[in-house]
Amino acid sequence: MSFENSYDQTHWAPVKRRGPLPTFYYHEHFMEMLEFVSKHYSHVLPKQHADLICQFRALPRPAQCLYVRLVNRKGRIFAANKLRYPELGDTRSVVRNLTNEGWAGAPQEQHYLHVLSHLTKSEISRVLLPMYTGMSRSLKKDELVRFAREHCSASEFMARLNTDRLLVQRRVDEIRYVLFLYFGRVQDGLSQFTMRDLGLVRTQDFGENYEPRYSDRVEAQQNYFYLLQLHRLNSADAAGLARLADDTSNWPEPDFASSASARDKLAYALGRKLERSGDLPAARPVYALGECARCSERLVRVLLALDERGDAEQLLLRCIENPRSEDEAIMAEDLYARKFQKKRTSTRTDELRASETIDIDEANSGSPERAAIDYFTRQGLTAYRTENLFWRTYFGLLFWDDLFADDNATLHSPFDFLPSSLADGTFYTHNAERVESRLAILDEPRLLKRELLRASTANYGKANGVFRWRRSILDALFAFIDHAAQEPSRRMLRRLSQAYKDARYGYPDLLVLDKDGARFVEIKAEGDQLRQNQLLRQQQLRDAGFRADVVRIRWILDPNQAYVVVDVETTGGRGDQHRVTEIGAVKVINGEVVDRFQTLLNPQRVIPSGITRLTGISAEMVADAPLFSDMADDFAALMQDAIFVAHNVDFDYGFIAREFKRLGRPFRHPKLCTCSSMRKLYPGHKSYSLAALCENYGIALRQHHRALCDAEAAAELLLLINEKRAAPC
Repeated sequence: MSFENSYDQTHWAPVKRRGPLPTFYYHEHFMEMLEFVSKHYSHVLPKQHADLICQFRALPRPAQCLYVRLVNRKGRIFAANKLRYPELGDTRSVVRNLTNEGWAGAPQEQHYLHVLSHLTKSEISRVLLPMYTGMSRSLKKDELVRFAREHCSASEFMARLNTDRLLVQRRVDEIRYVLFLYFGRVQDGLSQFTMRDLGLVRTQDFGENYEPRYSDRVEAQQNYFYLLQLHRLNSADAAGLARLADDTSNWPEPDFASSASARDKLAYALGRKLERSGDLPAARPVYALGECARCSERLVRVLLALDERGDAEQLLLRCIENPRSEDEAIMAEDLYARKFQKKRTSTRTDELRASETIDIDEANSGSPERAAIDYFTRQGLTAYRTENLFWRTYFGLLFWDDLFADDNATLHSPFDFLPSSLADGTFYTHNAERVESRLAILDEPRLLKRELLRASTANYGKANGVFRWRRSILDALFAFIDHAAQEPSRRMLRRLSQAYKDARYGYPDLLVLDKDGARFVEIKAEGDQLRQNQLLRQQQLRDAGFRADVVRIRWILDPNQAYVVVDVETTGGRGDQHRVTEIGAVKVINGEVVDRFQTLLNPQRVIPSGITRLTGISAEMVADAPLFSDMADDFAALMQDAIFVAHNVDFDYGFIAREFKRLGRPFRHPKLCTCSSMRKLYPGHKSYSLAALCENYGIALRQHHRALCDAEAAAELLLLINEKRAAPC
């Protein structure tokens, strides 16, 4: 399950695994879902679906259980003789009961494609070979299915197939609609309930105050139509794609914002598939059905590809003069300038080219945002990694009571995490006076901090769909409040309260605090592009009154960059079971060794005899040695802002990081591997082991498998690596 789709922002938090599930857990889940839909969605249930719920409740319990088993299984066709559920007793009689009541039955011609999907390759071959004697016997199943669909009619195939042993699940579409009302998306089965009961996923714990996601039957049906089509599109082949494109004339006109949004998602997804298949004429009318910026942009590009420049220009001018959204206005102005005013580069490219450039050693390229924070810190500034989390945390804590604790605060289901007022965009309109009252607190920083601290302390760790809890949750917020003007913040928070779902993504990576206040910085490394929503957030932050810009990183070989070359000896190869017995490290700056570090460590566990033979380190040698906790501060001081270097770096780094983790301390540094770097820069050797490379390059290795000796040897390899890195291309 996608966390983005569920809005669960607390998936990092550990969940408590529970005991075995009860025998009829699946039946309890289904009945729980039916009860919820009956209670909260009776106003949108068509009569046939309300009747379905009543008729299901009237079934004998074994029949109910078997049907739920079918709902939770993949596909619609099943081998009746393989439906074995001991808790149900004689399943044959239960199947007869389901069949007699119309909940299951033998497959018919309309189930042809489902039958082909269910059958094995040999079962399909047994039907087709007598009919098509020249058919190859080596066809794979997907090829057999395609052959059957293209050459054999449903009536011919089904007439030659023994369907007595097959069972088809009936009333699938009605059940799928009921599940849609509960989950808000098209899906089959109730696996989330099972994972909840096993303790594998979290659910909200704010009480039982629920609000239906659809207030009108037509709204629910329109949303279901578009999301069902989108569901079918995801698995459609070429023929299915053509059918979906031909069916656009039957799309209902959306009467609600939610169904219009669903229509736009479908139009964009279907248009993109048609466009990528090369059918631009078919993609054009599909994009025209959408009213989002993405559909408008793709429509313009399709018109240009079809050499219909006049229509493309008119569409862009309409988007500029009467934009449906800020996104559409930015897109249209940019495209119009490039396609009709001979501007050579996009606004996003211009933003990147005009941005500040900072030089950082390329060994940090694995984590550019972390490297940028270190860069600003060295300049005497304070920087925080913020991205989307900063503004969502600020918003969520400031309005916590209104979103989660107020009597009017509601969710759509126990599996939803985003408050219903944010999901449907009504939070500000329904609470305008209260929102403005909370925003007024920003003028009193001490009171504001107290309110944020209260909300954080009282609710820490509670699952919610707005932000992710973390230990340092208030650090950046309080520093920001001390440095930033409050009116710009008020404007950004008001925007989130008015259109949360549209405004929750795209914020800059960093918050940098300097003598002039707060600055938001988007970090881009070589090859990175500025996305449309990132450009929009930059403009919104500037319009609100903040400094917001892009900083590009240029990767260089920095002669002043510190490297700490490390080697560890351990009790074994698995870091979760074994411990460090010795650390050796040398610190290198500008090609010179400026410091050394070596210590034996008491691993607090047995050292295997094989390890002693390899390293020479025995239990007697480490009996009186310090624990890792005794020298952790010294090693951290050695590292500071250095790059962690080792031969096969993940091994050494992993052991050190786990030792710090046992102390409840973070250990995060950029890494450089001398093994992989030598492979890249000095190709052609048979072996890239430390011993082999030392022999090849005349590097002393007097006590191999002792930490300091190996670290010093790896440091010599680092000098060779940096020599190549510094050489002109």
